[in-house]
Amino acid sequence: MPSPRRILGIDPGSRLTGYGIIGVRGSILSPVAWGVIRTDASSSFPDRLYTIHEKLSEAILLHKPTEAAVENVFLAKNALSALKLGQARGAAIVTCRAHGLAVYEYTPREIKMAATGYGAAPKEQVGGMVRRLLGLRGEVPTDAADALATAFCRAVTRTLA
Repeated sequence: MPSPRRILGIDPGSRLTGYGIIGVRGSILSPVAWGVIRTDASSSFPDRLYTIHEKLSEAILLHKPTEAAVENVFLAKNALSALKLGQARGAAIVTCRAHGLAVYEYTPREIKMAATGYGAAPKEQVGGMVRRLLGLRGEVPTDAADALATAFCRAVTRTLA
């Protein structure tokens, strides 16, 4: 059986950044950890980016993922939102690379397709499928479910890449 891998999925955001880590051993996928990094809206933007870096670093050091997958978002409500989202993505990507993780990027459509078989699936459907696919009970915050879906996407498309 191939050596186990751990994939860190990240759903970046300047206010809420979801993360989810799944273990992969052959064709068996198992949830390891998930959560949401919340930044203080009253903090300066550089401090919010540092919080993302700090909390992701803690998760990486604790759970030791072997690679990372980040949602590649290309649409935002306005230019300022797009800029902030891009900077949050950058903070997450640099954090992963600083810890020696290879980083793979997937579009929302690719992630939804991997999780549900439908590239335009609503968030609720993605969250529901992630819970079923990983055997999770109870509620999983939306941002964490999106991050787990991103990790799942990497796990199931790795052999195709």
